[in-house]
Amino acid sequence: MKTKLNGIAPPPRVLVSPGAERSKAERSDAERSAVPGETKTLPDPEVVVRAQRRQFTAEYKKRILAEADAAKEAGAIGAMLRREGLYSSHLTHWRQQRDLGLSPHRRGPKPNRNPLSEEVRNLKRQNDHLAQRLARAELIIDVQKKVSLLLGIPLAAVDNDGSNS
Repeated sequence: MKTKLNGIAPPPRVLVSPGAERSKAERSDAERSAVPGETKTLPDPEVVVRAQRRQFTAEYKKRILAEADAAKEAGAIGAMLRREGLYSSHLTHWRQQRDLGLSPHRRGPKPNRNPLSEEVRNLKRQNDHLAQRLARAELIIDVQKKVSLLLGIPLAAVDNDGSNS
């Protein structure tokens, strides 16, 4: 037995059998189903840097909805949801999609449906730019007219056909 240091006894040493650190509920399925004496592969402790949203295919959704609709006994849907790792809100949302015949909602910017929309957008931008330049040019012409009147310089008159008279 170890001696006391400074009047304090060391903490008692607890011997723990393998696998007893965690309760049965805390151990993974692989640990619970492992055969004693068999080598176990430990799960990778590396955490994924960024979690990814689960995506379900249309076939999977149809299969799960058919299974849920076919469930007759009490608790069958709950058991199926636990087995598949789903929530009841998944079923609700998928049923709405099925009933409305909608495709799943895609996140992010919507694609252009009209191939001419890009050209229309460019032409509108060009039109706005030219309207600003025209307004600036008209302002400059008005200032030039007022300066010529103040200084008494006659301006050349322009005919309707664009020639100077």
